[in-house]
Amino acid sequence: MGQKVHPNGFRLGITRDWNSRWYSRKKEFGNLLFEDFQIRGMIKKEYTFAGIPKIEIERKGETATVIVHCARPGILIGRKGAKIEKLTEDLQKLTGKIVDLKVIEVTRPELSAQLVAESVAEQLQKRAAFRRAVKRQVQLTMEKGARGVKIRIAGRLGGREMASIITQSQGSIPLHTLRANIDYGFAEARTKAGRIGVKVWIFADEPAKVEGGR
Repeated sequence: MGQKVHPNGFRLGITRDWNSRWYSRKKEFGNLLFEDFQIRGMIKKEYTFAGIPKIEIERKGETATVIVHCARPGILIGRKGAKIEKLTEDLQKLTGKIVDLKVIEVTRPELSAQLVAESVAEQLQKRAAFRRAVKRQVQLTMEKGARGVKIRIAGRLGGREMASIITQSQGSIPLHTLRANIDYGFAEARTKAGRIGVKVWIFADEPAKVEGGR
């Protein structure tokens, strides 16, 4: 009872791939792992409004390939590619390696659990009615072709003294089916009453499979 498994880690190698794909010796592993953390933190901090659900990192020798999945690539690229060139230079200074930066557009952000979670968190920070914000987002996601969606928010909702949990779901969410393409996202809304956690599960319209998976 009470044992929980992260939805993304539960499906690694089956319907999801690793966000960091590289190999190193034991002595170098910690530094490279922290470097990945810094890269993701820098990109997310400077381009918050670009809608970035996932950042993948691949390493080969002294070259690091950073793949940024972005809902608004124009914000990240900038006019004539000025912003992306500056970001590449900043990442090379941070890592001391050659960085190859690639941008992949997220064509349907409404089906990205991380972007949906960040959208709900942003509405809560703007003091939107939490029940209405969650219900509206569930309907929008289903209209875009999802087979199921569940949104759960927890914290001092509406500034209440006691923390509470609100869950809104629609459609099918087969969390125990490994072949089901379940996307999971988490975000926090920082309000005057405290932090409100937002969790989102989305059952995509098409099943996904990682090459070499079971």
